[in-house]
Amino acid sequence: MSLEELGNHVADARARALDLMSNLSDDQLLGPKLDCVNPGRWEIGHHAWFQSQWVLRNAAGQDRVRADEDYLYDSMEIDHATHWDLPLPSRPDTLGYVDEVLQRTLAVLRDNPSDEVVYHALYSTLHEDMRTEALTYTRQTHGWPAPTLGIEIDPDDVEGNGPLPGDVEIPGGALQLGSSPVDPFVFDNEKWAHPVEVAPFSIARAALTQAEFAEFVDAGGYTDAKYWTDAGWEWRQSREAEHPLHWRRNGQEWQRRHFDTWHGLEPHLPIIHVNWFEANAYCRWADRRLPTEAEWETAAAVEPTPDGGLSQDKRPYPWGEGSPSPQVANLDWHAMGTVDVGALGGGDSPWGCRQMIGNVWEWTSTDFGPFPGFEVDPYKDYSLPWFHTRKVMRGGCWVTRSRLIRTQYRNFMTPDRRDVLTGFRTCAR
Repeated sequence: MSLEELGNHVADARARALDLMSNLSDDQLLGPKLDCVNPGRWEIGHHAWFQSQWVLRNAAGQDRVRADEDYLYDSMEIDHATHWDLPLPSRPDTLGYVDEVLQRTLAVLRDNPSDEVVYHALYSTLHEDMRTEALTYTRQTHGWPAPTLGIEIDPDDVEGNGPLPGDVEIPGGALQLGSSPVDPFVFDNEKWAHPVEVAPFSIARAALTQAEFAEFVDAGGYTDAKYWTDAGWEWRQSREAEHPLHWRRNGQEWQRRHFDTWHGLEPHLPIIHVNWFEANAYCRWADRRLPTEAEWETAAAVEPTPDGGLSQDKRPYPWGEGSPSPQVANLDWHAMGTVDVGALGGGDSPWGCRQMIGNVWEWTSTDFGPFPGFEVDPYKDYSLPWFHTRKVMRGGCWVTRSRLIRTQYRNFMTPDRRDVLTGFRTCAR
């Protein structure tokens, strides 16, 4: 990647974050206090603080842009519940801070930057890409209007194609799970590729649909403890959950809220906004299971040998080497929502699994932990504090940036989180 390309990515990430909050009122930018989202005015300031901390201060040796920026925006030192109570700068002052950090960062990149500056500029850009997902599901959580991003949607890219039932059978063999030092950029929790023996398995060609999940709801799956883990049942009872988040009954039909608009259930769209407990309960009801992380990566990335076995070659994307485009993956807010699970067949994996990149994140059965040989990144708080407390998610969703996602990328959330844009696919038992 050239320095010009990197600078364009830095500016683009900031522009997208600003677009996601541009049509919100000052009251909305503070928003009600919830345990799953941040106030928008704090969130955008945190984006800039991270860039200031790592690019300008740590790598380029500059002074703080604001004397109080650590006090206001250091997420590892400030308790989440206090974000609403901080003396946050006004909207104009926040935007001024955000822009000054951006302009200083771009100037540093134009001035023969060190390798350390380049690394942290890319890292902070990908960090901002992750946080713009949070800005998106914050709007969804609050029921605010969809963001206005000026994206032209080609109906041919997003309409139809229905369900995609059935499984694909994948042979057993050795998988090199994780990323390699020759990969262009990796996060610490992907380090390093190591051998894992995968038994033969059958995995769904597509993510589970809304219609399929509705069958579980209508069969009383939320009220029968036998389908739930002990922790899952405790969560369900404490939240009095009887159906997925953002669903409601309207007469005899289910409806789902997308931002501020209610729709009749879209049967061929993937189920979304379900947590790990809900996904696992569905699997028990359907006599299925969630894939392991290794199975997911095998189905998404491993190329078959001529005789149908597992090769040692892995693809960065299910379809091959080419960068994501709207014709193969639903990313980058391109469709402004999910698309049918049968759409985008050009993005199939070597085994015939569809949409393993984009549309919805997918829960796996695997606990989030370090790989053998784990090496912590300079940003020590990315993975290390969260090991053994979260579940692995794979694949990205419709708002994930195409420059961020790869088949080896590991996301992770606590099993009770259902505000995030996550669904799942299943495996045969």
